[in-house]
Amino acid sequence: MSEDTFRSVEIERTSMGKYVARNIRGGSMAMGTGEDGDFTPVELLLAAIGGCTAIDVDYITSRRAEPTRFTVDVTGDKIRDEAGGNRMQNLKVEFTVTFPPGADGDKAREALPRSLQQSHDRLCTVSRTVELGTPVSTVEAAGSVED
Repeated sequence: MSEDTFRSVEIERTSMGKYVARNIRGGSMAMGTGEDGDFTPVELLLAAIGGCTAIDVDYITSRRAEPTRFTVDVTGDKIRDEAGGNRMQNLKVEFTVTFPPGADGDKAREALPRSLQQSHDRLCTVSRTVELGTPVSTVEAAGSVED
């Protein structure tokens, strides 16, 4: 992998069922089991799907007009499948976006459906990865058994 394509986060346990994810730029986010206000991993997956598409759509439409409302609701059902494994299904990303009246708002409204389609079809790395699927390997790091 090249430096241009490589992405990573580090997740550290802070206590039972509580973790902090950190990126290489110094950002951090708490996550946990859902027993408090922290995001669960499934909620973070939904946020990643919606956030990725929101960024794409925002960049395309906001060049024409600043939205007066821009919200994204991401929903899905967590199920146990026939093989006994947990997964999500029925994922839906729903945008509510409004633009001001006038020519610029009209241009932004006209660009909205196309920007949603472009994000879905080729721009959003997260939703495309989920839809197309990719293998995930889970391994133990060398030397992790003892300090």
